[in-house]
Amino acid sequence: MYVSEWENGKRTISDRYARVLRQLLGVTDRELRDTGPEPAPTADGYDDLLSRIDSASSVGESMVKAFNDQTELLRTMDRQRGAAALVDQMTGHLSALEDALNFAVLPSARRPVALALAGASTLAAWQAIDSGAVERAWRHYELAKRAARDAEEPMYLAHAMGEQAYVLCEAGRPALAVDLVRDARRTVGPSGSARLRAWLYAAEAEMCAHAGMPDDCRRAIEAAMAVIPPGPEDRDPDMLSIFLNGAHLARWQGNVLALLGEESAVASLYSALEIMDPTFVRARAGLHADLAQAHLTRAEYDDAGTHLRQARLLASRTGSVRQRRRVDMLSARL
Repeated sequence: MYVSEWENGKRTISDRYARVLRQLLGVTDRELRDTGPEPAPTADGYDDLLSRIDSASSVGESMVKAFNDQTELLRTMDRQRGAAALVDQMTGHLSALEDALNFAVLPSARRPVALALAGASTLAAWQAIDSGAVERAWRHYELAKRAARDAEEPMYLAHAMGEQAYVLCEAGRPALAVDLVRDARRTVGPSGSARLRAWLYAAEAEMCAHAGMPDDCRRAIEAAMAVIPPGPEDRDPDMLSIFLNGAHLARWQGNVLALLGEESAVASLYSALEIMDPTFVRARAGLHADLAQAHLTRAEYDDAGTHLRQARLLASRTGSVRQRRRVDMLSARL
């Protein structure tokens, strides 16, 4: 009854129910209430403006570290619990960073805050993709790109562009996604870290697979395998959003091969499953979906069904709309 009255405008959503619905649906308060455009800010005078400028100028290294620590906490919670429950925290975090940047005057004050905002915005954008809020994701990526340019950090700009390509691909424009991720590679050039360059090549391979470009896909995944640093370390110290090593890349290669319909994908994916970090719950759901797709290619329907059940369970645990949609599409092929 309440849902019907909310939808028909007969009852407003109370703050109590809004808190529950935001976490359940993975939406912001504005998206939930659909209040229309925000009112134009009123002029508070020069005293208020100077107060905010002074406040922003006082943001030092300790405050920037606190911002980055908060982003890291949200990143850890996201990969274990999913994005839907973090919408309020992420919205508040981005708002605080934007305020700090908007009123910082000198480049020496702006750059560290802009860099923190670029990292937080890409995380927020990926969470929005996972929640099915694609327009919010796009806007967050645009914010991340602006912040990366302000920070004069081409690596962060390239990473935001590469992730933004996923929005285009899932919207049905994989060829345009290929162009964007290739532009991202040109943006960072050889100066980017090896792990980031491997990530961009692998993302290009995935986009090419969706775009029906198998030869380009294979060349890109081979290039990724050629530049990934050896060893088990997966965190890029220069690009904290990147988790990638040879084992992760083997899983990515299996995903790409499955998209191409190659039977050899199964071996790569099972190897990745054996060594995957169990705290990456949503990524594990994606890996089970990859295995289901690979088994479907080989007409091994019982095995595909087993992995789809695991993928659905993990996707439900994290509230991943994106993964559930993929599981539904694969289930229709059984």
